[in-house]
Amino acid sequence: MLALHALLALPRGAIDGPARGWRGHCTRLAGGMRGVLGSRGVLSASSLPASLPPRLADGSDGKLNDWPRDGPSHAARWHLLAARHVGARSPLVAMVDRSMIGKPKAVHLSAAADSGFLRPAPLALPEGELFTVLGVETSCDDTGVAIVRSDGAILGEALASQAALHEEWGGVVPTLARDAHEQVLDRMIDKALRAAGMESVDQVDVVAVTVGPGLEICLRVGCERVKALAIAHAKPFVGVHHLEAHVLMARLGAPHAAAGVAFPLLTLLTSGGHCQLLLSRGVGEHQVIGSTLDDALGEAYDKVARLLDLPVGGGGGAALEALARRGDPAGVALPVPMRTKKNYDFSFAGLKTAARLAVERAPPERRAEPNFFADVAASFQHAAISHLEQRIKYAMELCEARHDEWGGAPSTLVVSGGVAANQELRRRLQVLCDETRAPGQAGGSWKLVLPPPRLCTDNGVMVAWTAVEMVRNGVAHVPDDQQVKARWPLGGAVPGTYVPARATSTFGKRKRVAGE
Repeated sequence: MLALHALLALPRGAIDGPARGWRGHCTRLAGGMRGVLGSRGVLSASSLPASLPPRLADGSDGKLNDWPRDGPSHAARWHLLAARHVGARSPLVAMVDRSMIGKPKAVHLSAAADSGFLRPAPLALPEGELFTVLGVETSCDDTGVAIVRSDGAILGEALASQAALHEEWGGVVPTLARDAHEQVLDRMIDKALRAAGMESVDQVDVVAVTVGPGLEICLRVGCERVKALAIAHAKPFVGVHHLEAHVLMARLGAPHAAAGVAFPLLTLLTSGGHCQLLLSRGVGEHQVIGSTLDDALGEAYDKVARLLDLPVGGGGGAALEALARRGDPAGVALPVPMRTKKNYDFSFAGLKTAARLAVERAPPERRAEPNFFADVAASFQHAAISHLEQRIKYAMELCEARHDEWGGAPSTLVVSGGVAANQELRRRLQVLCDETRAPGQAGGSWKLVLPPPRLCTDNGVMVAWTAVEMVRNGVAHVPDDQQVKARWPLGGAVPGTYVPARATSTFGKRKRVAGE
Protein backbone atom coordinates (compact mmCIF):
# COMPACT_ATOMS: atom_id res chain seq x y z
CA MET A 1 0.00 0.00 0.00
CA LEU A 2 2.87 2.37 0.82
CA ALA A 3 4.44 1.62 -2.55
CA LEU A 4 1.12 2.34 -4.24
CA HIS A 5 0.81 5.74 -2.57
CA ALA A 6 4.46 6.52 -3.32
CA LEU A 7 3.85 5.87 -7.02
CA LEU A 8 0.68 7.94 -7.05
CA ALA A 9 2.45 10.81 -5.32
CA LEU A 10 5.10 11.13 -8.06
CA PRO A 11 4.70 14.13 -10.39
CA ARG A 12 3.46 13.18 -13.81
CA GLY A 13 6.68 14.32 -15.44
CA ALA A 14 8.63 11.75 -13.42
CA ILE A 15 6.77 8.81 -14.94
CA ASP A 16 7.68 7.85 -18.49
CA GLY A 17 6.80 5.09 -20.91
CA PRO A 18 5.13 1.96 -19.55
CA ALA A 19 5.35 3.27 -16.00
CA ARG A 20 2.79 5.90 -16.89
CA GLY A 21 0.31 3.18 -17.71
CA TRP A 22 1.10 1.56 -14.37
CA ARG A 23 0.29 4.85 -12.65
CA GLY A 24 -3.15 4.92 -14.23
CA HIS A 25 -3.66 1.28 -13.29
CA CYS A 26 -2.71 2.02 -9.67
CA THR A 27 -5.08 4.99 -9.59
CA ARG A 28 -7.94 2.75 -10.66
CA LEU A 29 -6.82 0.06 -8.23
CA ALA A 30 -6.78 2.51 -5.33
CA GLY A 31 -10.20 3.78 -6.38
CA GLY A 32 -11.57 0.28 -5.98
CA MET A 33 -10.14 -0.32 -2.51
CA ARG A 34 -13.19 0.75 -0.59
CA GLY A 35 -11.91 -0.59 2.67
CA VAL A 36 -9.05 1.92 2.81
CA LEU A 37 -10.71 4.93 1.23
CA GLY A 38 -12.75 6.26 4.15
CA SER A 39 -16.43 6.22 4.95
CA ARG A 40 -17.60 7.47 1.53
CA GLY A 41 -15.30 5.42 -0.68
CA VAL A 42 -13.57 8.56 -1.98
CA LEU A 43 -9.90 8.46 -2.91
CA SER A 44 -8.06 11.27 -1.13
CA ALA A 45 -6.99 13.98 -3.56
CA SER A 46 -3.97 14.75 -1.38
CA SER A 47 -2.32 11.49 -2.43
CA LEU A 48 -2.60 12.24 -6.13
CA PRO A 49 -0.82 14.83 -8.28
CA ALA A 50 -2.54 17.92 -9.58
CA SER A 51 -4.21 18.03 -12.96
CA LEU A 52 -2.20 17.92 -16.18
CA PRO A 53 -0.95 21.37 -17.21
CA PRO A 54 -2.37 22.60 -20.52
CA ARG A 55 -0.85 23.14 -23.96
CA LEU A 56 -1.56 25.72 -26.59
CA ALA A 57 0.43 24.21 -29.45
CA ASP A 58 0.20 25.44 -33.01
CA GLY A 59 -2.36 23.44 -34.90
CA SER A 60 -3.88 21.83 -31.80
CA ASP A 61 -7.61 21.84 -31.27
CA GLY A 62 -7.26 23.23 -27.77
CA LYS A 63 -8.55 20.13 -25.99
CA LEU A 64 -7.40 19.83 -22.41
CA ASN A 65 -5.70 16.50 -22.96
CA ASP A 66 -3.46 18.07 -25.64
CA TRP A 67 -1.55 20.26 -23.17
CA PRO A 68 2.00 19.09 -22.32
CA ARG A 69 3.45 18.79 -18.83
CA ASP A 70 5.58 21.92 -19.23
CA GLY A 71 2.71 24.15 -20.39
CA PRO A 72 0.92 27.02 -18.60
CA SER A 73 -0.89 26.59 -15.30
CA HIS A 74 -4.26 24.88 -14.89
CA ALA A 75 -5.93 28.27 -14.41
CA ALA A 76 -4.16 29.86 -17.36
CA ARG A 77 -5.39 27.21 -19.80
CA TRP A 78 -9.00 28.27 -19.34
CA HIS A 79 -8.15 31.93 -19.93
CA LEU A 80 -6.24 31.06 -23.11
CA LEU A 81 -8.98 28.82 -24.44
CA ALA A 82 -11.67 31.40 -23.61
CA ALA A 83 -9.67 34.09 -25.36
CA ARG A 84 -9.33 31.87 -28.43
CA HIS A 85 -13.08 31.18 -28.33
CA VAL A 86 -13.94 34.89 -28.57
CA GLY A 87 -11.22 35.60 -31.11
CA ALA A 88 -8.83 37.41 -28.78
CA ARG A 89 -5.07 36.90 -28.87
CA SER A 90 -4.77 37.31 -25.12
CA PRO A 91 -7.14 36.71 -22.21
CA LEU A 92 -6.39 40.28 -21.16
CA VAL A 93 -8.04 41.75 -24.26
CA ALA A 94 -11.57 41.55 -22.91
CA MET A 95 -11.56 42.60 -19.27
CA VAL A 96 -14.58 43.32 -17.07
CA ASP A 97 -15.53 46.99 -16.95
CA ARG A 98 -15.38 47.73 -13.22
CA SER A 99 -16.48 51.34 -13.61
CA MET A 100 -20.09 50.20 -13.23
CA ILE A 101 -21.87 51.98 -10.43
CA GLY A 102 -23.48 49.87 -7.75
CA LYS A 103 -22.86 48.78 -4.17
CA PRO A 104 -23.16 45.06 -3.46
CA LYS A 105 -24.91 43.91 -0.32
CA ALA A 106 -23.06 41.97 2.36
CA VAL A 107 -22.79 38.22 1.98
CA HIS A 108 -24.07 36.46 5.10
CA LEU A 109 -22.87 32.91 4.47
CA SER A 110 -20.38 31.71 7.06
CA ALA A 111 -16.79 31.85 5.84
CA ALA A 112 -17.85 34.06 2.92
CA ALA A 113 -16.02 36.98 4.46
CA ASP A 114 -12.68 35.15 4.30
CA SER A 115 -10.11 37.49 2.80
CA GLY A 116 -9.67 36.75 -0.89
CA PHE A 117 -12.37 34.09 -1.09
CA LEU A 118 -15.55 35.85 -2.21
CA ARG A 119 -14.74 39.47 -2.92
CA PRO A 120 -17.80 41.68 -3.59
CA ALA A 121 -17.95 43.29 -7.02
CA PRO A 122 -20.07 46.16 -8.37
CA LEU A 123 -23.23 45.00 -10.05
CA ALA A 124 -25.27 47.00 -12.54
CA LEU A 125 -28.23 45.38 -14.27
CA PRO A 126 -31.32 47.24 -15.53
CA GLU A 127 -33.72 47.39 -12.59
CA GLY A 128 -37.04 45.63 -13.08
CA GLU A 129 -36.00 43.84 -16.28
CA LEU A 130 -35.59 40.11 -16.77
CA PHE A 131 -32.04 38.78 -16.92
CA THR A 132 -30.44 35.41 -17.67
CA VAL A 133 -27.80 33.43 -15.78
CA LEU A 134 -25.54 30.65 -16.99
CA GLY A 135 -24.81 28.30 -14.07
CA VAL A 136 -22.14 25.59 -13.90
CA GLU A 137 -21.91 22.73 -11.36
CA THR A 138 -18.81 20.50 -11.04
CA SER A 139 -18.56 19.92 -7.28
CA CYS A 140 -18.46 16.12 -7.46
CA ASP A 141 -19.33 13.66 -10.24
CA ASP A 142 -22.00 15.44 -12.29
CA THR A 143 -21.21 18.11 -14.89
CA GLY A 144 -24.26 20.36 -14.96
CA VAL A 145 -24.88 23.52 -16.98
CA ALA A 146 -28.08 25.52 -17.27
CA ILE A 147 -29.39 28.88 -18.41
CA VAL A 148 -32.18 30.23 -16.21
CA ARG A 149 -34.14 33.46 -16.60
CA SER A 150 -34.87 35.58 -13.55
CA ASP A 151 -38.59 34.73 -13.67
CA GLY A 152 -37.69 31.08 -13.10
CA ALA A 153 -37.91 29.86 -16.69
CA ILE A 154 -35.33 27.18 -17.49
CA LEU A 155 -34.21 28.16 -20.99
CA GLY A 156 -31.65 25.42 -21.53
CA GLU A 157 -29.80 22.77 -19.58
CA ALA A 158 -27.31 19.95 -20.03
CA LEU A 159 -26.08 17.28 -17.64
CA ALA A 160 -23.33 14.68 -17.96
CA SER A 161 -23.37 11.96 -15.31
CA GLN A 162 -20.27 9.98 -14.34
CA ALA A 163 -22.22 7.14 -12.69
CA ALA A 164 -20.91 4.45 -15.04
CA LEU A 165 -17.34 5.74 -14.74
CA HIS A 166 -17.18 5.33 -10.95
CA GLU A 167 -19.45 2.33 -10.40
CA GLU A 168 -16.74 -0.31 -10.73
CA TRP A 169 -14.65 1.40 -8.02
CA GLY A 170 -17.48 1.60 -5.49
CA GLY A 171 -17.07 5.35 -4.98
CA VAL A 172 -16.03 8.59 -6.63
CA VAL A 173 -12.35 8.76 -7.63
CA PRO A 174 -11.56 12.51 -7.65
CA THR A 175 -8.93 12.42 -10.40
CA LEU A 176 -11.22 10.48 -12.72
CA ALA A 177 -14.06 12.87 -11.89
CA ARG A 178 -11.88 15.90 -12.63
CA ASP A 179 -10.73 14.50 -15.96
CA ALA A 180 -14.31 13.71 -16.95
CA HIS A 181 -15.41 17.26 -16.09
CA GLU A 182 -12.60 18.66 -18.23
CA GLN A 183 -13.55 16.49 -21.17
CA VAL A 184 -17.25 17.41 -21.28
CA LEU A 185 -17.66 20.86 -19.72
CA ASP A 186 -17.27 22.89 -22.91
CA ARG A 187 -19.65 20.54 -24.70
CA MET A 188 -22.24 20.91 -21.92
CA ILE A 189 -21.96 24.70 -22.07
CA ASP A 190 -22.50 24.66 -25.83
CA LYS A 191 -25.44 22.25 -25.47
CA ALA A 192 -27.17 24.43 -22.87
CA LEU A 193 -26.65 27.53 -25.00
CA ARG A 194 -28.13 25.83 -28.07
CA ALA A 195 -31.12 24.62 -26.05
CA ALA A 196 -31.71 28.22 -24.96
CA GLY A 197 -31.51 29.44 -28.56
CA MET A 198 -28.24 31.27 -27.91
CA GLU A 199 -25.04 31.25 -29.93
CA SER A 200 -22.53 32.36 -27.31
CA VAL A 201 -22.04 33.44 -23.71
CA ASP A 202 -22.34 37.03 -24.93
CA GLN A 203 -26.11 36.54 -24.91
CA VAL A 204 -26.39 35.77 -21.18
CA ASP A 205 -26.30 38.50 -18.56
CA VAL A 206 -24.52 36.77 -15.65
CA VAL A 207 -22.29 33.70 -15.22
CA ALA A 208 -22.21 31.63 -12.02
CA VAL A 209 -20.42 28.56 -10.69
CA THR A 210 -20.29 26.40 -7.58
CA VAL A 211 -17.19 27.38 -5.60
CA GLY A 212 -17.74 25.03 -2.63
CA PRO A 213 -18.11 22.78 -0.80
CA GLY A 214 -17.12 19.67 -2.74
CA LEU A 215 -14.11 17.87 -4.19
CA GLU A 216 -11.51 20.58 -4.61
CA ILE A 217 -10.00 19.40 -7.88
CA CYS A 218 -13.48 19.06 -9.38
CA LEU A 219 -14.61 22.47 -8.13
CA ARG A 220 -11.56 24.02 -9.79
CA VAL A 221 -12.56 22.78 -13.23
CA GLY A 222 -15.85 24.66 -13.21
CA CYS A 223 -14.51 27.68 -11.34
CA GLU A 224 -11.59 28.29 -13.70
CA ARG A 225 -13.77 27.90 -16.77
CA VAL A 226 -16.46 30.29 -15.59
CA LYS A 227 -13.89 32.82 -14.36
CA ALA A 228 -12.41 32.82 -17.85
CA LEU A 229 -15.84 33.30 -19.42
CA ALA A 230 -16.64 36.17 -17.06
CA ILE A 231 -13.42 37.96 -17.96
CA ALA A 232 -13.46 37.22 -21.69
CA HIS A 233 -17.11 38.20 -22.15
CA ALA A 234 -17.21 41.00 -19.53
CA LYS A 235 -20.02 39.37 -17.56
CA PRO A 236 -20.83 39.70 -13.84
CA PHE A 237 -19.54 36.66 -11.93
CA VAL A 238 -21.28 34.95 -8.99
CA GLY A 239 -19.73 32.28 -6.76
CA VAL A 240 -22.39 29.92 -5.39
CA HIS A 241 -22.51 27.80 -2.23
CA HIS A 242 -23.42 24.25 -3.26
CA LEU A 243 -25.62 23.56 -0.22
CA GLU A 244 -27.50 26.84 -0.49
CA ALA A 245 -28.17 26.03 -4.14
CA HIS A 246 -29.93 22.84 -3.04
CA VAL A 247 -31.94 24.80 -0.46
CA LEU A 248 -33.05 27.53 -2.85
CA MET A 249 -34.17 25.11 -5.57
CA ALA A 250 -37.52 24.93 -3.76
CA ARG A 251 -38.11 28.60 -4.63
CA LEU A 252 -37.73 28.01 -8.37
CA GLY A 253 -40.82 27.94 -10.54
CA ALA A 254 -42.10 29.76 -13.60
CA PRO A 255 -43.74 32.13 -14.22
CA HIS A 256 -43.55 33.73 -10.76
CA ALA A 257 -40.58 32.06 -9.11
CA ALA A 258 -40.34 32.16 -5.32
CA ALA A 259 -43.69 33.95 -4.97
CA GLY A 260 -45.28 31.05 -3.13
CA VAL A 261 -42.24 29.96 -1.08
CA ALA A 262 -41.47 32.87 1.21
CA PHE A 263 -38.84 33.05 3.93
CA PRO A 264 -38.40 31.97 6.68
CA LEU A 265 -38.20 28.26 5.89
CA LEU A 266 -37.50 25.08 7.83
CA THR A 267 -35.22 23.10 5.53
CA LEU A 268 -34.19 19.46 5.56
CA LEU A 269 -31.06 19.11 3.43
CA THR A 270 -30.33 15.43 2.89
CA SER A 271 -27.89 13.93 0.40
CA GLY A 272 -24.92 11.61 0.13
CA GLY A 273 -22.68 14.03 2.01
CA HIS A 274 -25.00 16.02 4.26
CA CYS A 275 -28.01 15.69 6.52
CA GLN A 276 -29.03 18.93 8.22
CA LEU A 277 -32.04 20.80 9.54
CA LEU A 278 -31.77 24.50 8.74
CA LEU A 279 -33.56 27.70 9.63
CA SER A 280 -33.43 29.68 6.37
CA ARG A 281 -34.25 33.37 6.90
CA GLY A 282 -33.20 34.64 3.49
CA VAL A 283 -30.71 34.34 0.65
CA GLY A 284 -27.33 33.84 2.30
CA GLU A 285 -28.90 33.68 5.76
CA HIS A 286 -29.07 30.14 7.12
CA GLN A 287 -28.65 28.69 10.61
CA VAL A 288 -28.22 25.03 11.48
CA ILE A 289 -30.73 23.48 13.90
CA GLY A 290 -29.36 19.94 13.76
CA SER A 291 -26.93 17.84 11.77
CA THR A 292 -25.74 14.27 11.44
CA LEU A 293 -23.42 12.97 14.12
CA ASP A 294 -21.89 10.41 11.76
CA ASP A 295 -23.08 9.30 8.31
CA ALA A 296 -25.32 11.24 5.97
CA LEU A 297 -28.53 9.45 4.97
CA GLY A 298 -27.52 9.17 1.32
CA GLU A 299 -24.23 7.61 2.37
CA ALA A 300 -26.09 5.07 4.52
CA TYR A 301 -28.37 4.24 1.57
CA ASP A 302 -25.32 3.64 -0.61
CA LYS A 303 -23.65 1.32 1.88
CA VAL A 304 -26.77 -0.74 2.52
CA ALA A 305 -27.29 -0.94 -1.25
CA ARG A 306 -23.79 -2.41 -1.61
CA LEU A 307 -24.57 -4.83 1.21
CA LEU A 308 -27.57 -6.04 -0.79
CA ASP A 309 -25.54 -6.34 -4.02
CA LEU A 310 -27.39 -3.48 -5.71
CA PRO A 311 -25.85 -1.19 -8.34
CA VAL A 312 -24.44 1.95 -6.72
CA GLY A 313 -23.22 3.91 -9.73
CA GLY A 314 -24.33 7.49 -9.20
CA GLY A 315 -25.67 6.50 -5.77
CA GLY A 316 -27.44 3.40 -4.50
CA GLY A 317 -30.49 5.20 -3.15
CA ALA A 318 -32.70 4.71 -6.20
CA ALA A 319 -31.90 1.00 -6.43
CA LEU A 320 -32.56 0.44 -2.72
CA GLU A 321 -35.84 2.38 -2.91
CA ALA A 322 -36.99 0.23 -5.84
CA LEU A 323 -36.11 -2.97 -3.98
CA ALA A 324 -37.86 -1.72 -0.82
CA ARG A 325 -41.16 -1.45 -2.70
CA ARG A 326 -41.22 -5.25 -2.93
CA GLY A 327 -40.38 -5.82 0.73
CA ASP A 328 -42.11 -5.76 4.12
CA PRO A 329 -41.10 -2.75 6.29
CA ALA A 330 -41.64 -4.94 9.36
CA GLY A 331 -39.93 -7.98 7.85
CA VAL A 332 -36.61 -7.38 9.62
CA ALA A 333 -36.29 -5.87 13.11
CA LEU A 334 -34.18 -2.71 12.71
CA PRO A 335 -34.01 0.09 15.32
CA VAL A 336 -35.08 3.69 14.75
CA PRO A 337 -31.95 5.69 15.67
CA MET A 338 -31.96 7.85 18.82
CA ARG A 339 -35.63 7.19 19.46
CA THR A 340 -35.35 8.05 23.17
CA LYS A 341 -33.28 11.23 22.68
CA LYS A 342 -35.20 14.44 22.09
CA ASN A 343 -32.86 16.61 20.06
CA TYR A 344 -32.42 17.80 16.49
CA ASP A 345 -29.44 15.69 15.41
CA PHE A 346 -29.30 12.64 13.15
CA SER A 347 -27.38 9.38 13.31
CA PHE A 348 -27.40 6.63 10.70
CA ALA A 349 -24.22 4.66 11.49
CA GLY A 350 -25.96 2.38 14.00
CA LEU A 351 -28.85 1.67 11.64
CA LYS A 352 -26.41 0.85 8.85
CA THR A 353 -24.58 -1.56 11.16
CA ALA A 354 -27.86 -3.15 12.28
CA ALA A 355 -28.76 -3.80 8.64
CA ARG A 356 -25.39 -5.43 8.02
CA LEU A 357 -25.72 -7.66 11.09
CA ALA A 358 -29.26 -8.63 10.08
CA VAL A 359 -27.88 -9.93 6.79
CA GLU A 360 -24.79 -11.59 8.24
CA ARG A 361 -26.62 -13.31 11.12
CA ALA A 362 -29.73 -14.39 9.27
CA PRO A 363 -30.23 -18.19 9.23
CA PRO A 364 -29.40 -19.80 5.88
CA GLU A 365 -33.04 -20.66 5.22
CA ARG A 366 -34.06 -17.00 5.77
CA ARG A 367 -31.30 -15.71 3.50
CA ALA A 368 -32.45 -18.15 0.84
CA GLU A 369 -35.94 -16.64 0.76
CA PRO A 370 -36.47 -14.62 -2.46
CA ASN A 371 -37.85 -11.61 -0.56
CA PHE A 372 -35.19 -11.44 2.18
CA PHE A 373 -33.10 -8.64 0.67
CA ALA A 374 -36.29 -6.74 -0.21
CA ASP A 375 -37.40 -7.00 3.43
CA VAL A 376 -34.03 -5.67 4.60
CA ALA A 377 -34.29 -2.74 2.18
CA ALA A 378 -37.86 -1.93 3.21
CA SER A 379 -37.07 -2.21 6.92
CA PHE A 380 -33.97 -0.02 6.59
CA GLN A 381 -35.87 2.63 4.66
CA HIS A 382 -38.77 2.59 7.13
CA ALA A 383 -36.45 3.08 10.12
CA ALA A 384 -34.43 5.81 8.39
CA ILE A 385 -37.48 7.84 7.38
CA SER A 386 -39.01 7.36 10.85
CA HIS A 387 -35.83 8.91 12.27
CA LEU A 388 -36.15 11.87 9.90
CA GLU A 389 -39.81 12.30 10.79
CA GLN A 390 -39.07 12.38 14.51
CA ARG A 391 -36.32 15.01 14.17
CA ILE A 392 -38.43 17.16 11.86
CA LYS A 393 -41.30 16.96 14.35
CA TYR A 394 -39.00 18.20 17.12
CA ALA A 395 -37.83 21.05 14.87
CA MET A 396 -41.45 21.98 14.14
CA GLU A 397 -42.07 22.13 17.90
CA LEU A 398 -39.02 24.40 18.22
CA CYS A 399 -40.47 26.73 15.59
CA GLU A 400 -43.75 26.85 17.50
CA ALA A 401 -41.99 27.59 20.81
CA ARG A 402 -39.86 30.39 19.34
CA HIS A 403 -42.46 31.97 17.09
CA ASP A 404 -42.66 35.18 19.12
CA GLU A 405 -38.93 35.29 19.90
CA TRP A 406 -38.06 35.02 16.21
CA GLY A 407 -40.67 37.55 15.16
CA GLY A 408 -42.42 34.87 13.14
CA ALA A 409 -41.40 31.28 12.55
CA PRO A 410 -41.40 29.08 9.45
CA SER A 411 -44.60 27.39 8.40
CA THR A 412 -43.09 25.79 5.28
CA LEU A 413 -40.89 22.69 5.27
CA VAL A 414 -38.48 22.51 2.34
CA VAL A 415 -36.78 19.19 1.58
CA SER A 416 -33.82 19.30 -0.80
CA GLY A 417 -30.76 17.30 -1.80
CA GLY A 418 -30.47 13.99 -3.62
CA VAL A 419 -32.40 11.93 -1.06
CA ALA A 420 -35.38 14.27 -1.53
CA ALA A 421 -36.10 12.41 -4.78
CA ASN A 422 -37.17 9.37 -2.71
CA GLN A 423 -40.91 8.89 -3.25
CA GLU A 424 -41.56 7.15 0.08
CA LEU A 425 -39.86 10.02 1.91
CA ARG A 426 -42.03 12.51 0.03
CA ARG A 427 -45.21 10.61 0.85
CA ARG A 428 -44.51 10.30 4.55
CA LEU A 429 -43.37 13.89 5.00
CA GLN A 430 -46.52 15.09 3.25
CA VAL A 431 -48.57 13.17 5.84
CA LEU A 432 -46.47 14.68 8.65
CA CYS A 433 -47.02 18.23 7.37
CA ASP A 434 -50.75 17.70 6.84
CA GLU A 435 -51.13 16.47 10.42
CA THR A 436 -49.02 19.18 12.12
CA ARG A 437 -50.31 22.66 12.95
CA ALA A 438 -48.10 25.44 11.66
CA PRO A 439 -46.75 28.08 14.10
CA GLY A 440 -48.99 31.10 14.59
CA GLN A 441 -51.74 29.78 12.33
CA ALA A 442 -55.13 28.88 13.76
CA GLY A 443 -56.05 25.59 12.14
CA GLY A 444 -53.43 25.85 9.40
CA SER A 445 -50.98 23.03 8.76
CA TRP A 446 -47.40 22.98 7.58
CA LYS A 447 -46.75 23.36 3.86
CA LEU A 448 -44.33 20.91 2.21
CA VAL A 449 -42.25 22.07 -0.76
CA LEU A 450 -39.91 19.80 -2.73
CA PRO A 451 -38.10 20.38 -6.02
CA PRO A 452 -38.95 18.02 -8.90
CA PRO A 453 -37.04 14.74 -8.42
CA ARG A 454 -34.72 15.40 -11.38
CA LEU A 455 -33.62 18.69 -9.77
CA CYS A 456 -32.93 17.19 -6.34
CA THR A 457 -29.56 15.81 -7.40
CA ASP A 458 -26.65 18.03 -8.51
CA ASN A 459 -27.41 20.10 -11.61
CA GLY A 460 -26.67 23.42 -13.27
CA VAL A 461 -30.20 24.75 -12.78
CA MET A 462 -29.75 25.08 -9.02
CA VAL A 463 -26.54 27.08 -9.50
CA ALA A 464 -28.08 29.44 -12.04
CA TRP A 465 -31.21 29.94 -9.92
CA THR A 466 -29.23 30.66 -6.75
CA ALA A 467 -27.26 33.26 -8.68
CA VAL A 468 -30.58 34.82 -9.75
CA GLU A 469 -31.55 35.12 -6.08
CA MET A 470 -28.13 36.56 -5.17
CA VAL A 471 -28.14 39.09 -8.00
CA ARG A 472 -31.58 40.26 -6.88
CA ASN A 473 -29.93 41.00 -3.54
CA GLY A 474 -27.16 42.95 -5.21
CA VAL A 475 -24.49 40.26 -4.80
CA ALA A 476 -21.75 39.59 -7.34
CA HIS A 477 -18.08 38.70 -6.98
CA VAL A 478 -14.72 39.57 -8.50
CA PRO A 479 -13.67 36.66 -10.75
CA ASP A 480 -9.93 37.37 -10.71
CA ASP A 481 -8.10 34.89 -8.48
CA GLN A 482 -11.37 33.42 -7.18
CA GLN A 483 -10.58 30.24 -5.26
CA VAL A 484 -12.70 27.23 -4.30
CA LYS A 485 -13.51 25.95 -0.81
CA ALA A 486 -13.73 22.19 -0.34
CA ARG A 487 -15.14 22.55 3.18
CA TRP A 488 -17.61 25.35 3.70
CA PRO A 489 -20.36 24.99 6.34
CA LEU A 490 -23.67 26.64 5.57
CA GLY A 491 -24.25 29.14 8.37
CA GLY A 492 -23.83 29.04 12.14
CA ALA A 493 -26.02 27.45 14.78
CA VAL A 494 -29.45 28.38 16.05
CA PRO A 495 -28.80 29.25 19.74
CA GLY A 496 -29.54 26.38 22.09
CA THR A 497 -29.52 23.63 19.48
CA TYR A 498 -25.92 22.55 18.81
CA VAL A 499 -22.42 23.88 18.26
CA PRO A 500 -20.09 22.78 15.47
CA ALA A 501 -17.34 20.32 16.29
CA ARG A 502 -13.73 21.44 16.01
CA ALA A 503 -12.60 22.33 12.52
CA THR A 504 -10.28 19.33 12.50
CA SER A 505 -13.16 16.91 12.95
CA THR A 506 -14.93 15.17 10.09
CA PHE A 507 -17.28 17.61 8.38
CA GLY A 508 -20.84 17.08 9.53
CA LYS A 509 -20.06 15.85 13.04
CA ARG A 510 -21.58 17.95 15.77
CA LYS A 511 -21.41 18.24 19.56
CA ARG A 512 -24.45 18.69 21.72
CA VAL A 513 -25.01 21.81 23.81
CA ALA A 514 -25.71 21.25 27.49
CA GLY A 515 -27.15 24.72 27.95
CA GLU A 516 -27.33 28.00 26.13
